[in-house]
Amino acid sequence: MKSYREVLTINYPGRCGFVNITPEVNRALRESGIKEGLVLVNAMHITASVFINDDERGLHHDYERWLEKLAPHAPVEQYRHNDTGEDNADAHMKRQIMGREVVVAVTNGRLDFGPWEQIFYGEFDGNRPKRILIKIIGE
Repeated sequence: MKSYREVLTINYPGRCGFVNITPEVNRALRESGIKEGLVLVNAMHITASVFINDDERGLHHDYERWLEKLAPHAPVEQYRHNDTGEDNADAHMKRQIMGREVVVAVTNGRLDFGPWEQIFYGEFDGNRPKRILIKIIGE
């Protein structure tokens, strides 16, 4: 069994948004040489997420609105976490909802996706560099 590890860095130019990282994961898979196995993609920060869904702008807009209703950023005083001087309690909650990581099967050297599935990085407290782990294991 082989393993391959790569870390991507994203500096999202805003507080909240989504980035399709499927091309980067596909590139890492090709570089790994692994044909059968698993790919783990993990947001290495507690205010960011990795998830799988459709690459459709309307859906991403709906996610942003829905998440803001569930955990609104303002007023920042509503959160005890922000008593520490932070202003990102909502980002921690949004990450919890959207998830930390995804695992995708690799078959014949390709991500074994269903129709329309893509891998996304979700940012909820941006404007600084954050890391994404890609770990591939298999043969």
